[in-house]
Amino acid sequence: MANEIINRVSNSKLVTIDLEDYYPEGKRILFDIKDWLYEGLILREKEFRQSVKNYDWSQHQDDFVALFCSTDAIIPAWAFMLLSTHLEPFANNIVIGNLESLETSIYQDIINTLDVSKFSDASIIIKGCSKKAIPPNAYVMLTSKLRPIAKSIMYGEACSSVPLYKKAK
Repeated sequence: MANEIINRVSNSKLVTIDLEDYYPEGKRILFDIKDWLYEGLILREKEFRQSVKNYDWSQHQDDFVALFCSTDAIIPAWAFMLLSTHLEPFANNIVIGNLESLETSIYQDIINTLDVSKFSDASIIIKGCSKKAIPPNAYVMLTSKLRPIAKSIMYGEACSSVPLYKKAK
């Protein structure tokens, strides 16, 4: 068969890593504390502590939570620490910041615990396009973790990848 179509990509030894495969399910919550501040700007400790005490923290069971304040209030570090002591028994992950910093923290945990030994001396493609919110930092962290062991690292799809790293011979 001289005109047989051969899929060279599927026959190659390329290993594709899709960070979307590691995306943990669970709600992502932006927890704004402005409503617990006097006029949205001033943290009054007694009232703040009362709001924290009266809040039903169990509603955040298995959530990923980003704590922030949408006003220009100056929030002392202890306030976020206090919130985290109440969230910790329920939430999967807690950060101060926005949803991107939350996703970065989630992926940092995932990548730090990822066993990459199976990718030793492999030609790797880190898949680029995803339907889920994969933060750009996750790609950098994964590349840094793979570089010492990989034969080569590319980004994109097998049919149109961008070379990033090739181990010297």
